[in-house]
Amino acid sequence: MFQGNQALPPLCCRLRGRAVSSLRINMYGAQHPFPSPSALANYHPVIVEGMGGYDLRAPSAVAEAVLGRLARHWQQWPIDKPPMVVIQGDPPAPRGISAITPFVAEGLRASRALVCLDEHTADYHARDADRDNVGLEFRYSQLTGVVDHHHVDGMQRLAQAVDWQIATKNARRQSQGKPPLKSYFRDFALLQEVTKAACRALCGGVTIAHTAEDIHEFSVTSFYTVGLELGLVDPAEIVAFR
Repeated sequence: MFQGNQALPPLCCRLRGRAVSSLRINMYGAQHPFPSPSALANYHPVIVEGMGGYDLRAPSAVAEAVLGRLARHWQQWPIDKPPMVVIQGDPPAPRGISAITPFVAEGLRASRALVCLDEHTADYHARDADRDNVGLEFRYSQLTGVVDHHHVDGMQRLAQAVDWQIATKNARRQSQGKPPLKSYFRDFALLQEVTKAACRALCGGVTIAHTAEDIHEFSVTSFYTVGLELGLVDPAEIVAFR
């Protein structure tokens, strides 16, 4: 089992917002100015999911609760690699998930890895992302290659499942007199589920911690059931808030 006072292995690349000029060809065939996703394999990925800036709770208090749940979870399901908190491009904010994950990383004495949508999908996403304590950075398209490498028709099945959930949610919203979900929900739901599936495939496991007991049915977080239904995430890898 990994002990918290063990030294972390050196990170293969520290971006910290600095431009990297040379393109690298990773093991999944795509060209990116970022390290290969295989760099994650030295770590146990920890992904924290929850509300954005509309979460009015004190971030440090939420993080403390998450850390307690993680400690108890790892007593039952020990990890054998140092943890790394994987974040998904949220910009800095005083509340919500963007403010909570730095406290979680600090409590775990861990660095963070950043996954953003590709610029051709959302040019603002990587630009505005929080890079504090980020040691590894990737793009969504790199991780889709991982999913397809490890799972037959993995991306096709993921996309179909997300589309089905969006259609189901929109039907429910229509019955409630609400407008359809914004189009960007698809991009961020896929980013969320691809990140988890790829991390699990690369690292041999993943821990997914929720920051709230009740997950709103129309939130991006609610798409966490997609990975579960497709068998890309194990239910034992999800740490509930309560």
